[in-house]
Amino acid sequence: MNLHDLETFVSIARLGGVTRAASQLHRSQPAITRRIKLLEDQLGAPLLERGRSGATLTEAGRTFLPYAEAVLAALKDGTQAVQALQGSDLGAVSLAIVGTLAGTTIVEQLKRFSARHRNARLELRTANSFEVSDMVRRGEVSLGLRYFADPSPELISRQISEERIAVVCSAQHEWGGKRLRDPGQLRADQWFSLPMTRHHGSFAHLVARQLASAGLDDVPVMTIDSMTAQKRLIEAGIGIALLPESSIHEELRLGTLRTIDVSHLQTTVPIHVLHRKNGYLTGASRTLLTLISNVPLRPSSPAHRNRRRK
Repeated sequence: MNLHDLETFVSIARLGGVTRAASQLHRSQPAITRRIKLLEDQLGAPLLERGRSGATLTEAGRTFLPYAEAVLAALKDGTQAVQALQGSDLGAVSLAIVGTLAGTTIVEQLKRFSARHRNARLELRTANSFEVSDMVRRGEVSLGLRYFADPSPELISRQISEERIAVVCSAQHEWGGKRLRDPGQLRADQWFSLPMTRHHGSFAHLVARQLASAGLDDVPVMTIDSMTAQKRLIEAGIGIALLPESSIHEELRLGTLRTIDVSHLQTTVPIHVLHRKNGYLTGASRTLLTLISNVPLRPSSPAHRNRRRK
């Protein structure tokens, strides 16, 4: 068993197919297939099931994957640690961040970091909260910024800030920009939410809890798997939703969305920074971690400025 075999297997698992893995690794498909066959022979079990839609992991493949990822991540850590000893640490820092958080003052912190550390190479990737955790756990990135804590024993998850969640409606909604004392007046509206997951720390569960606390647990909720899609539907007057303020500040500025001030639905969502418990952090990564941990994040443009009081 060698590292190239592990790298091949992990690439297929992440990309979902031999063809895509071959393209990423710049190898031929027969070469990729041979490496997987060698790995399966050594383990004594098939790792992949091949079908028309691509390759899926067998039970053995799902069991083996986190161990293969851990080996590759440890090798990367070791390489960076030795480079640091030799004075050749390039000062690279990679950060995965939930896309909506780009609308917070994190951008200002990243700009400040880049200005102070011009020799540091900053790499950014965007994903949803669960994908951010996976990228950190696999060692694809050094740091992650996501909503809610991650209880994984492999990760250190620390809350650094929180963000207000707002009831969002179209510019034409009768309650747009106003204070609403009785949330029951929103009972007839179509609500949007992200899909439910097995993780109770998710937006879908948060929305369900808030609706229930406001006595709206029986309202119609349509599952839309993208906050951007939710915003476009809301702008069209099709429904309303609970969304983080950082995700709507541009629409509020343009006047295409409004918020409704409903005290019974007010809540916040925690923002956490992640890194691997036993992972190596470059000097640049440690500096950025300290910077974003000590400065609370907030929406770049206050959401309440577009709100009228009734």
